[in-house]
Amino acid sequence: MKSHQLKLYNTLSRQKEEFQPINPPFVGMYVCGPTVYGDAHLGHARPAITFDTVNRYLTHLGYRVRYVRNITDVGHLQGDADEGEDKIAKKAKLEQLEPMEVAQQYTDTYHRDMAALNTWKPSIEPRATGHIPEQIALVEAILKEGLAYEVNGSVYFDVTKYNQKTTYGRLSGRVLDELMSGSRDLDGQSEKRNPVDFALWKNAAPEHLMKWDSPWGVGFPGWHLECTAMSSKYLGSQFDIHGGGMDLLFPHHECEIAQGNACNHQDPAKYWMHNNMITINGQKMGKSLGNFITLQELFQGKHDLLEQAYSPMTIRYFILTAHYRSTLDFSNEALQAAQKGYKKMINGLRIAKKLKFQSTEGEIDIQQQEQITRSIEAAYRAMDDDFNTAQAIGHLFNLLKKINSLYTGQLKLHQLGQETFEKLISTFITFVEDILGLQEEKSEVQEGMLSLLLTLYSEAKTARNYDKVDDIRAGLKQMGFVVKDMKDKIDWAYEE
Repeated sequence: MKSHQLKLYNTLSRQKEEFQPINPPFVGMYVCGPTVYGDAHLGHARPAITFDTVNRYLTHLGYRVRYVRNITDVGHLQGDADEGEDKIAKKAKLEQLEPMEVAQQYTDTYHRDMAALNTWKPSIEPRATGHIPEQIALVEAILKEGLAYEVNGSVYFDVTKYNQKTTYGRLSGRVLDELMSGSRDLDGQSEKRNPVDFALWKNAAPEHLMKWDSPWGVGFPGWHLECTAMSSKYLGSQFDIHGGGMDLLFPHHECEIAQGNACNHQDPAKYWMHNNMITINGQKMGKSLGNFITLQELFQGKHDLLEQAYSPMTIRYFILTAHYRSTLDFSNEALQAAQKGYKKMINGLRIAKKLKFQSTEGEIDIQQQEQITRSIEAAYRAMDDDFNTAQAIGHLFNLLKKINSLYTGQLKLHQLGQETFEKLISTFITFVEDILGLQEEKSEVQEGMLSLLLTLYSEAKTARNYDKVDDIRAGLKQMGFVVKDMKDKIDWAYEE
């Protein structure tokens, strides 16, 4: 395992902590996945890319990561206070489909979009509907502890009773008395003992589509229960990292902590990580606000807010250019800047893969060696400091300057020496591809087409047919490529 002092910000303690896995080199990581009742949007991309990068970097450091990401396909209700229709069931009624058809349809499109963003598949991807027995067993265990109660076939978690033993609100910083005073029953019709109590199991009305038999009657599990059931099944009663978007911090993750302590008498996770939101004009992007842009709309440029299409790798790069805990504001200008930065990075990647060290005579430039070593160390320090991809990218651009200088001949191979040269190249490639997860976006015919056009360009240039030279150059530019006329060769690059 590579020696790194990795620190991450723990939402529970509200400070950076040195990462010490419970059972190294194994790391258990649970991330709340999507509720599959619609196409994935830009807001879904951020946690997917954030925790994919965490997974990639931990793997790079030598840890064996079991990454569990759930699929919510039952129990997430439309309204507040555990009321309203199930989101999947509501969508099924609108589209005249079976609920599981809806869930499967949007699970498939979610996987398609995550593959386009080059995210690794999780180790395990459990579904809420596949773990009904485990969720019923958890409800029974919480009832046995005296921290839940049954009313009319529904079971609710008793938050006030739990709070007498273990403080409720530690993760989000909420104070129970303030939550109680700020809550109210709707016309006194709630069957809960207190408005802050949350559903573990809900009694299903006759017309409810998704329901199962239970000791309390026919019903369905509460939304918060699924994550406790599935994380404990696959990662144990306590695991290393629990991740998700900041919008899940309260009440979802707070309820998970309460459920975990009620069943297992300890917090379910040692470290809690939350990515911040993507905003549009300062307002959170999301389905509930109706201001979201789906990933397919981004990839195809089909939305009123978009000036052009943006490729999956442009989106990935855009998300990585901000620290995961900071807000990220959408704009065409920001995405166009990301597109330019991504192309610079990939042009550098192409060059790095071409460069080969050749033994040449001459003095080594110690200053150049030190600059490269400092940039490499700084890139790792950035990732070790709570996965700061934004800073790491800045240091990679310092390495890219050296790679471009080698390519143009301004910097000579002998000035670096073989060891520094190989370290420069391998670090840049590893960071771009393995850690940041960026890849070159090209079609199968691209290389052959470009090779043919550059051959025609070279022949026209040799024949001094400058009209043809200009035509080829202009045609390539229109397709997003630029010709690089160099001393000893002709090459191409992506237009930045």
